[in-house]
Amino acid sequence: MRFVIVGYGRVGARTARVLSEEGHDVVVVENDEQKVERARRAGFEVVEGDGSNEAVLERADIAEADAIGGVTGDPNVNFAACMIGKEYGCRTVMRISEDYREEIYDQYAEDVDEIIYPERLGAAGAKTALLGGNFNALGDLTERLQLSTVTVPDGAPAVGKRITEIDLGPNARIYAHSHDREEMTIPLPGTEVRAGDQLALIIDLDAVDEVKTALLGEAAEAS
Repeated sequence: MRFVIVGYGRVGARTARVLSEEGHDVVVVENDEQKVERARRAGFEVVEGDGSNEAVLERADIAEADAIGGVTGDPNVNFAACMIGKEYGCRTVMRISEDYREEIYDQYAEDVDEIIYPERLGAAGAKTALLGGNFNALGDLTERLQLSTVTVPDGAPAVGKRITEIDLGPNARIYAHSHDREEMTIPLPGTEVRAGDQLALIIDLDAVDEVKTALLGEAAEAS
């Protein structure tokens, strides 16, 4: 598969590396000279320019791409890149900050395939979204990260808490959620966890037991 990654900051660089290591074709679009040089030194095909400009994305051969990821720190650039990619039939994934208001999230969510919050483990999440990953699956995303799905039992520490109130530490995050076994979606910050909900977690392999105990309590220890 071929991917266009707009932005070569920390998230863009890691996402590009993970995709490349798995054998995919990656082209980076970046307008910062230093980041352009870093991407080239890393061996990536690079198109220098503004990722929100259609002519620049055409130089990146957007017409042949399977997906585009707008992962710069500017949501306006990310959204514009995704909208151009959408016109070319690409799967679209954009980065926004976790502190965006719900109405802003809804505005973007109507038009792109996936929204990612990359502050902690976003590279793995971006890779999964670009590939159209199934959040109900269980599998390794990178050498050290795992995607795991859990069902929240009655009495679990997470019950009654909003997503933003659940602190799993630096080695894990809740990436997707569902009520009543509906299709999993990326949760809004104010989403409240109920007994019976399913949560998709991205976890460092060394922290799996600790994280599940923090979420599920005794039920995790008994499993």
